[in-house]
Amino acid sequence: MIGDKTVKILLVEDDEVDAEGIERAFRKAKIANPVIRARDGVEALERLRGSSEEPPLAQPFLVLLDLNMPRMDGLSFLDNIRKDPALQNTIVFVLTTSSAEKDKVAAYKSFVAGYIVKSRAGVDFVELIGLLDYYWRVVEFPPDRN
Repeated sequence: MIGDKTVKILLVEDDEVDAEGIERAFRKAKIANPVIRARDGVEALERLRGSSEEPPLAQPFLVLLDLNMPRMDGLSFLDNIRKDPALQNTIVFVLTTSSAEKDKVAAYKSFVAGYIVKSRAGVDFVELIGLLDYYWRVVEFPPDRN
């Protein structure tokens, strides 16, 4: 049983301007869900698994994932979580600049819930955030990993 039903968003994004834009869109859409930021896949895994300083991110949560990042890119991050029994059911939306077919295919092979190209979201970005808000209000999340 999940005690706190507030969906937390793990934003995995290395670009400060993009991260600020995403967080601004959440505020503009009046979505107050907690947004936890990781700047690459390594930091995101630490947030999900916990570290000596922080406990693991509590369920329910979903991930907004950029693909092009330093240290560990988005596709490597997906590979890591899909191999981890405690994280394999994580709901991930790719939010990236890449419209390359190979990236889309690789992401969907890793069972992402959706693939969104930032430039195509453009002015409709607030509507996209509203769609995500609706998604996590109606979708049942996997049971707690503990």
